[in-house]
Amino acid sequence: MAIRYELIKECKQTGARLGRLHTPHGVIDTPIFMPVGTQATVKAMAPEELKDMNAQIILSNTYHLYLRPGHDLVREAGGLHKFMNWDRPILTDSGGFQVFSLGDLRKITEEGVQFQSHIDGSRHFLTPEKVMEIETALGADIIMAFDECAPFPAEWEYVKKSLERTTRWAVRCKAAHTNTENQALFGIVQGGMYRDLREQSARELVALDFPGYSIGGLSVGEPKELMYEVLDYTTPLLPKDKPRYLMGVGSPDALIEGSIRGIDMFDCVLPTRIARNGLAMTSQGKVVIKNAKYTRDFTPLDPECDCYACKNYTRAYIRHLYKADEILSSRLLSTHNLHFLLNLMKNVREAIMEDRLGDFRDEFFARYYGEEKKED
Repeated sequence: MAIRYELIKECKQTGARLGRLHTPHGVIDTPIFMPVGTQATVKAMAPEELKDMNAQIILSNTYHLYLRPGHDLVREAGGLHKFMNWDRPILTDSGGFQVFSLGDLRKITEEGVQFQSHIDGSRHFLTPEKVMEIETALGADIIMAFDECAPFPAEWEYVKKSLERTTRWAVRCKAAHTNTENQALFGIVQGGMYRDLREQSARELVALDFPGYSIGGLSVGEPKELMYEVLDYTTPLLPKDKPRYLMGVGSPDALIEGSIRGIDMFDCVLPTRIARNGLAMTSQGKVVIKNAKYTRDFTPLDPECDCYACKNYTRAYIRHLYKADEILSSRLLSTHNLHFLLNLMKNVREAIMEDRLGDFRDEFFARYYGEEKKED
């Protein structure tokens, strides 16, 4: 087995899990947030900067790297780790979400998915076997099976057919994946917002005995309360001795609520995407840096933060950079937001160890969301 999950403690207050995930490129403390490096780079960040903020694992995207520069080139370079100069763990998704989000540009069949590239319109055909070939070439420590991500909302009949195809594709992925000593293949639980279908998907995938399990098809437009409800009855169906990964989720509230529901791994483009749009996450809540009230604000983005941006620059300066459309604005805000979420998860792990994650959640929500959360 390429990976091994070690359960260290369960929070007496919430049931959240504290663990360690052992991989070929290092040990990961869980629950963990994974910065997203879609195209073999976390936008605006150098690998050394990610290490400085103790990013333990990053995610890259199979679909994008297949189209550009191509998995054969990455293999020739020695795999993703060498290609992007990152010697810590890497996870690659299967590209399923990206392919299925293409809408009219793709056609799903039992064999696979035919689609047009969003870059140049060229035609491609991805099968479970092809995805395994691509992910093997990329060489990440943890890889995902090819799945179909059903939209929200979707009819029960469609979601049932979709999840059953995902199970059949998971069987094909497992048969095609041979590098089991160096790569751990995760199955992806689907089933939309239907409890009976989630239970069916989890049951079928657990029977296939994957090294870890992802929960897909959430954070696709449904209310967060519905996402939490699905997690409430889905997560307990997954093995306690294997890692659980909630795909595409990264807002502070969802990271904490997901951890409380037994999730070990999260990823999202949120921190870098909102950084490029001038928004910072701070201990006092969100800061929209373009607002005029920060023109002469010579304090750090977050007075409680010790990241590079907060130690060296002011809100006034970062606002000036943003208004002037300077690249450094995105770099500094990305640095801060990534540090903020990684530090949040460190605090979550400490709270689990001390059996106080429920109290930590209430205190964090009161400070970060304030009146906004009360209105929810």
